[in-house]
Amino acid sequence: MRSVQDHLAAVLGSVGPVAPLDVVLADAVGCILATDVTVEHDVPPAPVAARDGYAVASYDTADAGPTSTRTLPVAHDVVVAAPSTLRLAPGQAVRIASGARLPQGADAVVPVEETDRGAARVALQRPAHPGQHVRLPGSDARAGDLVLAEGIRLGARQLALAATLGHGRLRVHPTPRVVIVSVGDELVEPGSARREGAVYEADGHALETAVRDAGASARRVGIVSDDRATLREALEDQLVRADLILTTGGLSEYAHDTVKDVLAPLGTVRFDHVAMTPGHRHGFGTVTGLGGDGAVPIFALQGHPVAAQVSFEVFVRPALRAMAGHADLFRPSVTAEATEGWSSPPGLRQFVPALVLGSPDEGYQVTPVGDPGTPSVTALSRANALAVVGEQDLAVHPGQRVHCLVLEG
Repeated sequence: MRSVQDHLAAVLGSVGPVAPLDVVLADAVGCILATDVTVEHDVPPAPVAARDGYAVASYDTADAGPTSTRTLPVAHDVVVAAPSTLRLAPGQAVRIASGARLPQGADAVVPVEETDRGAARVALQRPAHPGQHVRLPGSDARAGDLVLAEGIRLGARQLALAATLGHGRLRVHPTPRVVIVSVGDELVEPGSARREGAVYEADGHALETAVRDAGASARRVGIVSDDRATLREALEDQLVRADLILTTGGLSEYAHDTVKDVLAPLGTVRFDHVAMTPGHRHGFGTVTGLGGDGAVPIFALQGHPVAAQVSFEVFVRPALRAMAGHADLFRPSVTAEATEGWSSPPGLRQFVPALVLGSPDEGYQVTPVGDPGTPSVTALSRANALAVVGEQDLAVHPGQRVHCLVLEG
């Protein structure tokens, strides 16, 4: 039997970031930046107005005040797209829009609300000081600055900066494309008529959401028969559109469960009993197409929805995070005090759906949801964490401190 640590190490040792691609900004959302972004030119490249108002030479406003309003003729209107050749004559003002370049000779902007809003002449209520409401060259970024470092996740703020610098494309690790295949003649889609002996297919729907939550893109193929030829054809069809394949079901030792037989000749998939509960039966490796190239990592998970989701959290999610280029591969975890006790099987690492409550200052408490010895979809749906019990522990006692994998806030 393989330990959880050994299986996880084998998984993470076999996957790496998806090869970088240059993509348009819209496709870079959520991706990890693959190369540093530096500034080619100062931003802004010249002094610009930070407010709507009037560009002035500050020395022309020195006598403005509550008892002595200063009036200047308005010589021009400057909009954002105006050329940079305008020169301000002494003793004059120009009306200017926020973001427009200051005329040569101007060193301050008087906000429009501090004037009488005049069009031909403008009355100023107070003196301006040099640099007032002016964004200086390089105040956002200077030429040569490193502004986006390789390895960061690209969100709205980072993409705004890239666009400001004129980058229409960025080099990123693209989000992994995951294909999900649910295997089993007994499966039927939710919402369809349920025949005798049928089981509603839950794994694909759950894993599709889990894959997206991990930051990857998901494509659910749907239900595939246990028939060897049908299953093999379905898997080979998906290789060209997948960076990783997930299968669920078909892992029992019975003859009608055929995943192991189908995967064995397609690549390097290894099947193991992993020392954990639920989800002890696992397949992992790579599969290739008929041409023998394009090896794609594949996880074969058990069909029970709780086993599949626990296995995803422990093994698949970290692999997807690594493939996407993330440095933080794992869910956050806390240590919590058990509010009640339960038993744990010897030699197996137990993952128990649980509810964790508390705060960093007050500490945390953990309560199992449902029967820890019987995996339950209902219990997992109500949990916000997995309580993790070590292989050497035969029981958890009230008050015992337990490591918990936090699934949601």
